[in-house]
Amino acid sequence: MLARPDTRHFAPSKRGEAVGPFIVMDVVKAATERAAKGLPVYHLEIGQPGTGAPRRAQEAVLAAMQASPLGYTTSFGREDLRQGLARHYQDFYGVNVDPERFAVVAGSSAGFNLAFIAAFEAGDRVAMASPCYPAYRNILGAMGLEVVEIPVGPEDRFQPSVAHLQAALEQPGGLQGLILASPSNPTGTMVSPKTLDEIARFCHDQGIRLISDEIYHGLSYGAKEATALASSPSAIVINSFSKYYSMTGWRVGWLIVPEDLRRTIDRLQANMFICAPHIAQVAALGALDARDELEALKQTYASNRDTLLAMLKAAGVTTMAPPDGAFYIYADIGHLTQDSVAFCARLLDETGLALTPGVDFDPVRGQHFVRFSFCGSAEDVKRGADAFLHFVRKRQLNS
Repeated sequence: MLARPDTRHFAPSKRGEAVGPFIVMDVVKAATERAAKGLPVYHLEIGQPGTGAPRRAQEAVLAAMQASPLGYTTSFGREDLRQGLARHYQDFYGVNVDPERFAVVAGSSAGFNLAFIAAFEAGDRVAMASPCYPAYRNILGAMGLEVVEIPVGPEDRFQPSVAHLQAALEQPGGLQGLILASPSNPTGTMVSPKTLDEIARFCHDQGIRLISDEIYHGLSYGAKEATALASSPSAIVINSFSKYYSMTGWRVGWLIVPEDLRRTIDRLQANMFICAPHIAQVAALGALDARDELEALKQTYASNRDTLLAMLKAAGVTTMAPPDGAFYIYADIGHLTQDSVAFCARLLDETGLALTPGVDFDPVRGQHFVRFSFCGSAEDVKRGADAFLHFVRKRQLNS
């Protein structure tokens, strides 16, 4: 019988301990526990479409499972999928991309890990707007990179500018990277094609590696998305089948890799992941031909967006930047609370409405913000909106 090991000399790594929580997942857990008790829950907390993979993706998977063993692919993924993605860029953006520059990855999360390791040295300074997707800062911190947060607000439409970057570049240590998300999580705002072009060219000229998070492309409401690929040969573009294509759990996305990083990312992918799951690649190939189904789904999001904006106006929530894309609204509720975590916990407990506290996206200023996600069913969004309005009015009456 082996002796029980003495663990007094063991401890988590400092870089592991430095990774902050992903608070939205705590909200999801609490909401799930509430639902298990038979209580109503309205899921407006997580950016997960309420529908499954499109029909063409499902059909492709069923056919492939009967036809082949679905073993490993090459590290950059199936050739037919990469060719399909190249056609998509030609059709959607008018940009010609060599299929060899596409790396199919296990979701955008794997893509960020590969991009950060390939592009940056430990100690490099990487900028991003704040509020931002929390995994950016958490992954960078775990890799020993310095996060440079650029505070932005509704007056900036929550997006950085060349002026912001110039100021960051002049700080001690300069700037080696920028993560730009358009449409953004948590705000849903976009930079204009002109501003994107200015930022991409500035980064290229200044030796700042631009990582363009474009995973919400396809989900815009009037504005047209542009890709950094059209303006910079050194940018890394990251996209995913999770959002527009409604395939979160399939864990499949892609990078468009600059020529100088192609071999590096190829080696990293092979060693870290071998390849993206083959079955997910098959589904992704089918999803590329499902635009009619997906565009119909986007109309539900647009209607849900209108429902929430009308409700927030009625609730006296007016400080925000109405979202251009994605499926989020980032709203200032400072007239209701200065503790968004406690506010969201009480809201869930009393009404069943699950929202994400703003501190997930901005630890400093997020105490008076919450994020609404409107990618669920129209019924859930309507019920969630009614619950929020009732909760706010009840608080106002009791105050």
